[in-house]
Amino acid sequence: MATKVYIVYYSMYGHVEKLAQEIKKGALSVEGVEVKLWQVPETLPEEVLAKMGAPPKTDAPFITPEELAEADGVLFGFPTRFGMMAAQFKAFMDATGGLWRTQALAGKPAGIFYSTGSQGGGQETTPLTSITQLVHHGMIFVPVGYTFGAGMFELEKVKGGSPYGAGTFAGDGSRQPSELELEQAFHQGNYFAGIAKKLKGTA
Repeated sequence: MATKVYIVYYSMYGHVEKLAQEIKKGALSVEGVEVKLWQVPETLPEEVLAKMGAPPKTDAPFITPEELAEADGVLFGFPTRFGMMAAQFKAFMDATGGLWRTQALAGKPAGIFYSTGSQGGGQETTPLTSITQLVHHGMIFVPVGYTFGAGMFELEKVKGGSPYGAGTFAGDGSRQPSELELEQAFHQGNYFAGIAKKLKGTA
């Protein structure tokens, strides 16, 4: 039976979504793995989003908390807000109380990816403060570590991401994920899917 990997994200301006799409490609490169992209529901009114210049949502389906339990492994992606996950994603996690009561996600691997506005804007604090969500659900946090190799030590180019997971810098919104950032995202998908597959095989 195929290993199901869910990539669940919130993306206001599309930066996190681009990482999610590349992570999906990486996960699909592992034989025997099925991957599905999901968005979490928006909490802001349309008129507010319009004033913020947010583009329309893409056609990725919106996930319900209950559907998380179907996955063998989950990668969570979100932009930062003051060094922590965006409120939209936190609202979704707050709605997973039913899964917490039954520990339906316990033992499942989980990873994190993210976007920040600047180099000091939360590339490490955002995933670090988000791990608490995984801990309460009993999930197994799977960081990228330094498995990305030389790309983790790049100093000549602006590069998001960390040992916690893939990341990008959005700047004022005009900057898009770089080739190197997308390569790390692909690697995270591949690396995570391999671990999810191993864990499912030993269950």
